[in-house]
Amino acid sequence: MRLKHTWIPVSAMMVALAGCSFGEGAEDEPKLLRLGHIQSESNAWHQASVEFAHLVHEKTDGSVKVEVYPSSTLGADRDLVEGMQIGSVDFALVAGVMSNFYDPYAVLELPYLFENLDHLEDFLYGEDGKRLQEDTLEATGVRGLEFWLRGARQLTTNRLVESPADLRGVKIRVPNIEASVDGWQAMGASPTPMNFGEVYSSLQTGVIDAQENPIEFTASARIHEVQDYLVMTDHVFGYVQLLMSDLTFEELTELEQQAVLEAAEEARIFQNEIVATQEENALQMMLDEGVEQIEVDQEPFREAVQDVNERLADKYGRELYDTIQGMRE
Repeated sequence: MRLKHTWIPVSAMMVALAGCSFGEGAEDEPKLLRLGHIQSESNAWHQASVEFAHLVHEKTDGSVKVEVYPSSTLGADRDLVEGMQIGSVDFALVAGVMSNFYDPYAVLELPYLFENLDHLEDFLYGEDGKRLQEDTLEATGVRGLEFWLRGARQLTTNRLVESPADLRGVKIRVPNIEASVDGWQAMGASPTPMNFGEVYSSLQTGVIDAQENPIEFTASARIHEVQDYLVMTDHVFGYVQLLMSDLTFEELTELEQQAVLEAAEEARIFQNEIVATQEENALQMMLDEGVEQIEVDQEPFREAVQDVNERLADKYGRELYDTIQGMRE
């Protein structure tokens, strides 16, 4: 079943839904649904998740209640996707790990794929982004509700890095994504896939030397407490996806389904508005607490990964890769 991205005028919707209700009535117990993510409660993901839960409850007149579980309470990214496939998790916020379930997402994780944030938005919120969500549903049984923006991924390290040559011997934590592993290896580092929940202690004990994430993500997990440098590589302009188990979606009434879709769109707008402000505040906090910000010439890093990008584009989605490259300004 594919989601039709069709807007219906409010007046027509009211006529069509006249006489309908949200199912069981206000006196019955609400349907309890679970939303999991890996971020802390201070992160924009969590704040927007709470807003989404509030909107769903409001728009369904209380017939659906979404409970939010932050900080990997329901599992790591991969656990959340697998849970949605079998219906044990209802919603999740998931980033690059979707490439383990549907190949084209691997293309979106390629370093230096997007030129800037505007380039990313043009793709995500255009017809190509909608088509990707529809194809994901068909391939995985997981329904893409919305793409939320993230800040650009930046490198943090305990060794001064100003060029790819400085990455030799640096053990860097990366998500378990082929584009990340191969990209950082091409840039000269020694990538180590690891769940994010293990990163702080691994940096603290010297198991790894570096990690890479959006600034607000890094700050909310207090990673800067065990890192000396913030290197402004801008190597990935990324997103997080609000996903839903299609098994859960199909158990809702049509009115509840519509309420969830509306709530997801409003939560996306809410999240995108606050994430930029939070990133500015997070950067200032990290600088105030002693991290040194390093500006680098990004072109040598970009050149280092081009062979990797071409190879993985051929492997996972040359058409998607060429479409995104053709959208460059």
